[in-house]
Amino acid sequence: METRIPPPILAIVLASLAWGLDRWVPQARWEFPFQAELVVVLLAFGLSCMLSGVLAFHRAKTTVDPMHPERASQLVVSGIYLRSRNPMYLGLLVLLAAWAAFLGQALALLVLPLWIAYISRFQIEPEEAALRRLFGASYTVYCGKVRRWI
Repeated sequence: METRIPPPILAIVLASLAWGLDRWVPQARWEFPFQAELVVVLLAFGLSCMLSGVLAFHRAKTTVDPMHPERASQLVVSGIYLRSRNPMYLGLLVLLAAWAAFLGQALALLVLPLWIAYISRFQIEPEEAALRRLFGASYTVYCGKVRRWI
């Protein structure tokens, strides 16, 4: 099984779908107290997850390219990787949630399970297989200690 669509591209496609749902079904919009504040908090959390993950990979001098996990030169198990095996994907999920909240569109929340399902099946599973081949038992031990998402 190979990776298919680069995760940032998939996130843009799903964000566009959320925007389309907002345009097609405006009656599903909602407003709630502290909506703007929630958007800011979600944006900050999502971006910090992603940035922390990227910086950890750069410090370890290993690839950040999600389309070629077999090129990993190091198993990164420190920093944010002590809490999540996939902080960059988690960050993109949270950014999609921020976008749905910004739009104030209940139907836009439907993109979140789509993201999780697609990324899990076509990105994370191939990455995990590649990392098991590269790092063997140390990767298996790591997976036993740290959850896939949070």
